[in-house]
Formats: sequence, C-alpha cells, structure tokens
Amino acid sequence: MSPTIALIAHDRKKDDIANFAKQYTPILSRYRLIATGTTGQRIHDRSKLEIECLLSGPLGGDAQIAAEVATGEVIAVIFLIDPLYAQPHEPDIQALLRICNVHNVPLATNLATAEAIIANFAKNRFAYLIFNPVSGQGNAEKDLTLIQQLLKPQLHLDIHLTTPDRSSAELAQEAIASGADLIIASGGDGTISAVAGALIGSQIPLGIIARGTANAFAVALGIPTNIRAACELILSGITRVVDAAQCNQHPMILLAGIGFEAETVERADREAKKRLGVLAYILAGMQQLNEHSVFETELEIAGITSQCQAAAITIANAAPPTSLMAQGMGQVIANDGLLEVTINTQNTKIEAMDAIVDLLGAALMRRAARREDTICLRTGQIKVNTNPPQKVVVDGEIIGTTPVTIECIPQGLTVIAPLEASKPADEQPPVTEPELILGVTDE
Repeated sequence: MSPTIALIAHDRKKDDIANFAKQYTPILSRYRLIATGTTGQRIHDRSKLEIECLLSGPLGGDAQIAAEVATGEVIAVIFLIDPLYAQPHEPDIQALLRICNVHNVPLATNLATAEAIIANFAKNRFAYLIFNPVSGQGNAEKDLTLIQQLLKPQLHLDIHLTTPDRSSAELAQEAIASGADLIIASGGDGTISAVAGALIGSQIPLGIIARGTANAFAVALGIPTNIRAACELILSGITRVVDAAQCNQHPMILLAGIGFEAETVERADREAKKRLGVLAYILAGMQQLNEHSVFETELEIAGITSQCQAAAITIANAAPPTSLMAQGMGQVIANDGLLEVTINTQNTKIEAMDAIVDLLGAALMRRAARREDTICLRTGQIKVNTNPPQKVVVDGEIIGTTPVTIECIPQGLTVIAPLEASKPADEQPPVTEPELILGVTDE
C-alpha cells in the first residue's frame, strides 16, 4: 500500500530515464517504484534504486502499469516517449494516457514534465501510517478508508498494518529508516506508545489518530479522538514538544502503575474492552478494590531512600484528568521535565474509595490531594522496589514486576497536537521537595 511511481521509456529514451532516476534518487527512493522490464533493469543498474520490474513493454508491461493505476496506488507515471522514431513494437501511450486521465494521475512524457512532477513531490510531506486493525470497537476497514480519503489528497501516505508478526515498534523503526517526514499511529494507547517509543529523540513528528478504548495520550494533549478532526489536525502540521520517559528501558509516554492500577488493567482484557469500552476499566477497578491490600515499598529519589506501605503507586509523564490514580498533584504536566508521583497508602477498602474520591476532586480543581495518606511529588527519576514484588503496567501493557527505575526524558517527543495555552506564573504548580513529603532519611 505504498505510494507508487511507474517508469517506462521507449528504446531511444531508456538512457534518459536511467539518468533521470540517478539524479533524483533521494526523492525516488522514498516510493515504491515499478517499471517495464528492460527500463527497470537499466534504471537499477544506473542508480541502484530498488525497483519492481514488470513485463517488458512489447509483452504487456504497459498494460500491467495501467492496471496498477486503476487500483489507485500509482501517484504518477513517467513515460518518456520517442515522438519521432518510436518503433512498431514499442508501447503506445494512448491506452496509458486514457487510464491516467480517468483516475486523475499525472503522466509525464518528457524530461521537463518529469522534473516538474518530482519537484512537486519534493515539497510534499511523506507520511508513514501505522494502523492497528484490532484496536477499538469500530469498523477498522471503514476507519482506514476514511483516513485515506482525508489524508491522501495532501500527503503521500505509506500505509502499514500491524500483524502478530509485525509490531507497531518494528513498523516505526522501518518508518524512521525510510526517511518519513511524519509518522502517524492509529490505534489504542498501546499502539501509540510503541510508535512514540521508537520516535523518542528523533525529532520526527508523531501524528495520532486515536481508535482505542481510553485514548488517554490523545486526551491528555487535547488531540481530537474523532477521526475526521484528528486528520484535520495532522494536516495542519501544528506540533508540540513534550516529555517522554523510560521504565526499565521500556518507553513510556503516559504512566506506570504499580499494584492496584496494574491489577486493574490485567483484569480488563481485550474482549471486555471491545464489549464494554471504558466501562471495562471501571468494573475491573471495582473488582480489584475487593482485593485491596498493601505492600512494603522502598523509594529512591535523588539519592534519598525511604520506606512506606502502599496500595497503589502511579508515576505519570502525561495523563488526562480521567486517569484518577495519577492526579495526586492535581494535574500532570506533559512538558515540565518531571514525573508526577502519586502513592496511595490506605489500609482498607473504604479508605481507598475515599482517596479515589479525593483524587477526583484534585483533578477537577487542579489542586494537590489533601489526604495525609496520599503522598504526591514531582521528580525527574525514581526507583521503586516492593515486597512482595508487584505487577507493573506501562502505558496499558503489563511489563513485569518490581523493581523498576523510571526516568523522565525532557522534551523527548515531537507530537502533532494543539498548542497549549501558557499558564500565568502563579498558576504553575510548584516542584515538591520529595524529602519534605516523605519524611525520608539519607542512607
């Protein structure tokens, strides 16, 4: 499903098209190239471009190109013709011209028009779409068709679907290697996190078309969760630079949950999310509250070690207000170079429920939680160990158990997202000194 350029030339023009391909190799290498047999071989020998050779012209290679134009994947045809000395066995341009006109595909017949087409392509953004067909509750085929209709007129869109054998992270690495100007992830938070993880530090913009259950990262950055609006935002090209993080070398753009949140995510399996949507998480959380328990915790922040009992620990890089367990500081700031840490130490189910209500109020009022048994702070790095070991969820995926080390990567990710309104200085939440909150001692 890659954008395709078709190349064909009469015998006396084959050297011209081979030289043309060599001259514009940096641009042509970004596309799938097809050519009639002899022309394709000549181009490959001269430019070393990867090219798919069809039948030779006299045997019907031009008809094969016409068929590909009709399927909609060919974005341009370059057919250098010999207007004076074409031989009877050489392809006639009329059939190819007709099919290009029918499908509104540009057709160049000499070097001047070929260079005009390539010059135009050089200005266009080359976008690599990573699409997870099993995400969300909608019709994936219809979603993909709509995305193509909205983006293809303005972007050269190279579409790749995730499969059990090709993960989002692998596709993202391929996209980076291809020289894409823009990489778009379409799926749930797991898909978006995997693609974002590959892009950390690359400065390649990440476009997001959220189609998952929670779509937490999109909501946190104000990215529309409606496909049409998300595509309009991508076409606008507006970018923000936000923080990223790593948890035990796993990329993290949202949050890590230890204890309660990890157990809740594990309970809300894919089938439940498909059937119930966000309600699956709520029901799983209510079930997990019935098994409320605390565990011994050791925290290390800025070389200072402390111990406490905890029922849930959430360490957030970015999170929407609906991610209640991350709201100890009242809001999660995505570009402050710090992680927001919320530690719930409640001993009973009733206390835990009261704490969740307080966190809801903190999120609504954008103020820090006010319970003494809810510890909250900001830090650039934190190490967590527990006894017994606890499950750890990162961006919606269980990655193992404690211990974990989580580190913020300031300004690590470029995202196509609405610009954030600047906050007055007196509205900026303060950085909390961890030793004042935890009552810790240096060891």
